[in-house]
Amino acid sequence: MKSLIKTAVFALVITAFAFASTTGMAAEPQKNCPVMGGEINKDLHADHNGKRVYFCCAACGPQFKKSPEKFVKKLEDQGVKLEVVN
Repeated sequence: MKSLIKTAVFALVITAFAFASTTGMAAEPQKNCPVMGGEINKDLHADHNGKRVYFCCAACGPQFKKSPEKFVKKLEDQGVKLEVVN
């Protein structure tokens, strides 16, 4: 009986972690540029549909503006939670 309870608890813990990672509960702040992949510089950013996206260098801003939805989706698919701006 104890082994059955341990197995059930273990299964619940694994399920909770899997659920958290697929529902965005485990989202992390942006650390890398969606365009070139470098470490972000908080002075370089663009806002799109109320979300702020940071870049690694000035050259990434114009690339982002050509297709912002693609880059926002890329970050969110990686589990990044973008800052919300007013």
